[in-house]
Amino acid sequence: MTKSELIAKLAALNPHLYQRDVERIVATIFDEITNALARGDRVELRGFGAFSVKQRDSRTGRNPRTGEAVSVTEKRVPYFKTGKDLRDRINREFAAQLAAGLQPKSHTGQDAD
Repeated sequence: MTKSELIAKLAALNPHLYQRDVERIVATIFDEITNALARGDRVELRGFGAFSVKQRDSRTGRNPRTGEAVSVTEKRVPYFKTGKDLRDRINREFAAQLAAGLQPKSHTGQDAD
């Protein structure tokens, strides 16, 4: 699901809200999560998961094209850990699809062959 699909779904579920208001709400939520992570804070959405920032130390990497050693500086990267409720729901729905004889979608979102 893309951001615009999320906005469209929320707008359809809340016809009393204007589309521009739904867009502003979604943008505000994403901005607040981004700002918190930029400060190094952890963002937990109970039942959904937790966003945090991990520190990656500097290291020596390799240029895949030439094989030459390249210095990679330290950096901070966003990290997401799913919550137990989300994991349980995904696995429950996956098991239900298997039990119904349906072919579950692959991890890429494409139908499995």
